[in-house]
This record gives sequence, C-alpha cells and structure tokens, in this order.
Amino acid sequence: MRRREFITLIGGAAVAWPLAARAQQVERVRRIGVLLPATADDPAFQARLAAFHQGLALLGWTIGRNVRIDTRFATTNAAEIRRHAAELVALAPDIILAHGGSTVGPLLQATRSVPIVFPVIGDPVAAGYVDSLARPGGNATGFMTFEFSLSGKWLELLKEIAPRVTRAAVLRDPTQGTGTSQFAVIQAAAPSIRVEVNPVNMRDAGEIERAVAAFARAPNGGLILTPSGPAFVHRDLIVTLAARYKLPAVYNERSFVAAGGLVSYGANEVDQYRQAAGYVDRILKGEKPADLPVQAPTKYELVVNLKTAKALGLEIPPTLLARADEVIESRDCFAAVAHSRFWQILLQKSAVIAASCCLDLSQRFSPSALCGAVTLDQTALIHDMG
Repeated sequence: MRRREFITLIGGAAVAWPLAARAQQVERVRRIGVLLPATADDPAFQARLAAFHQGLALLGWTIGRNVRIDTRFATTNAAEIRRHAAELVALAPDIILAHGGSTVGPLLQATRSVPIVFPVIGDPVAAGYVDSLARPGGNATGFMTFEFSLSGKWLELLKEIAPRVTRAAVLRDPTQGTGTSQFAVIQAAAPSIRVEVNPVNMRDAGEIERAVAAFARAPNGGLILTPSGPAFVHRDLIVTLAARYKLPAVYNERSFVAAGGLVSYGANEVDQYRQAAGYVDRILKGEKPADLPVQAPTKYELVVNLKTAKALGLEIPPTLLARADEVIESRDCFAAVAHSRFWQILLQKSAVIAASCCLDLSQRFSPSALCGAVTLDQTALIHDMG
C-alpha cells in the first residue's frame, strides 16, 4: 500500500470513528425503573402506566430500541415496597418513576443519586422529599396532586350535591402534615357553608369502621376523603361504608367513583403520568431533577356516579352535571346526562364513536351502552370532535 493511500485510509477512519461512536451513544438503551404501590391488575394504575408509555413514545422513546422499562408492582405492603425499591436501585437505572410518598420515601432512603420522578405526590416539601417546589435541590422532582385551596372546594361540592348535609366527617392520615393542613382549610370554609366538620383518623381498617359507624348514628352527615396512602389502601372499605350508612361522600380521585363512590374532584392523574414522561425525557437528555420545579396540577376533573346518587336518594343538580367531565350512570339516566356538554357532543358524533366501539347502531344508541363498551378520555374526545 502506498504511503498516500495509507494516510488517506487512516484519516477517513479517524473521521468516521467519532461519527459511529456518536450514533451508538444516541441509540444506547436507557433504563427506566417504575415503582407502583399497586397490583398488576389494578385498572387505575394500568391506565396511568399506559399514559406514561404513550408519553415516552411521543418523545421518541421505543421499548427495545432505546429504552428498557423495569416495572415493579409492590402492592401497598410497606415491606414489599422497600424490597422492590432496593431491587430497582440495585439495577442501576438511569431514572425511576415512583407513585406517591409510600414509594418515594423508601427510594430516597435507598439512593440519593438515581433521579426520581413522581407523577403523583401530596406535599413533597412537608415530607422532606424536596427543598422547595421551585428548586427541589436533590434527586427527586415531579407533580403534586392538589393545592391546599382545593380542600375547601370538596366541602362546597358536598353541600351542592347533598344540600341536607349539616355535618361532615373528614377522613385524613394523622401521620402526615398534609392531612392536618387540608382539614384546616376545610374547617375554615365550614362556617360560610353552614356545615360542622370533624376529623376522622385513618390508621387502620378497624379505626375507620368504628369512626364512620359512630359518625353515622346522627342524621344529615356526609364524608370527605382527603388524599393519602391509607385512603388508597382502604378505598373499597370506605366506599362500602359510605353506601352502608347512606352517607354522601366526596373523593379526590376518579378511581373511588369508579369503585362506587358518589363524586370526585381532583387532579387528572392519568394526565400527570403523561406529563411525567416529559420530565423523564428531559432528565435522560441531561437535565437535573434538582433544577426542574415540582409542578401543581394543570387539569382537574369532576366525576359523578349517578347510580350511587340514585341509591342515596339524591337528585344531582343539572348545573353540576353540566360541569362534569365524566358521568358514570345507570340505564335509566339518559335524560339526566344529556345536560352534560360531553354527552351533547358525544351524541352528535354517536355514529363515529359507535363504529370505533363496534356498537350496533341498528339498536337505539344509549350512553350506558357506550359506557359499558369503552372508557374515554373526554378532554381528548371533545378536542378531537372540534
């Protein structure tokens, strides 16, 4: 080989090598850990996780090509959560997605270097997870599920949906400062709404059963459930007790209403999982969680269960139905849900929706048939319908 040819070959290789190395770096597989305080068959968490995956895909992350996701369903057992947290950290992931304080706390005990994004959290400052909302300062950041002013709206909603209520039991986690703060906001709003409020602690199932049974002995009562780990753990019990004692109840999250609760008003947690994918993307591309502010909710949703309202003997005001983002209804409430803007748009486009849901339009279309066939993201649906 001639000297000039050899120099040209070496020079070409020197140019090509950094380009090839850069291409390999772009396509290297990043590892995301996910820690959830639920079982794998929980429909609420399935929807949240699907939204997270969707958000990642829209940002260019493809499982098997440039990202791997290790998901741990740790149930609500504290020992299991700690075990799965340690296992995930041992895998040396690039980042971990963790739902709520029950998972974020154990993860922060296990690592102060692996970035953590929480799509759902109560008050991360009070819990010590971040230094401040604007400057988290550590290895964790993400999205809050509420602002404290929202707590007063739960009491207003209870009075609106059940005007005869004059007493409200506020179920809270006494071990968390957020429960105390939320009750303080509700208590401050109570005189103007003419409702007497009483705190009820949620340490375990027995305490909840005894407290609700005692509260229900007097008439005109209602419940407000503040968000917390115990609230989620005892979701089915609380919904069952509200039905047993005929107590109108306001919850902070849709899954309670889907389980048979009366009404919920709170952050759209599915949407927050989608937003969390954006923070994961930014951190994987070099930004630091310490510099990404903790964000308050941008989308709240009102969900009403008309079947439960009927069982409680309540007539839902048409103005409230019109504001509802979602109405879970029984067979005979077509006229009621027709007041909702969502259903008005839905009926106008029934042929399109029915076709996508494989419904038989030869039969009379009803919202209840559609509800049984598919769960819809109403905000997206209204946007798509123009």
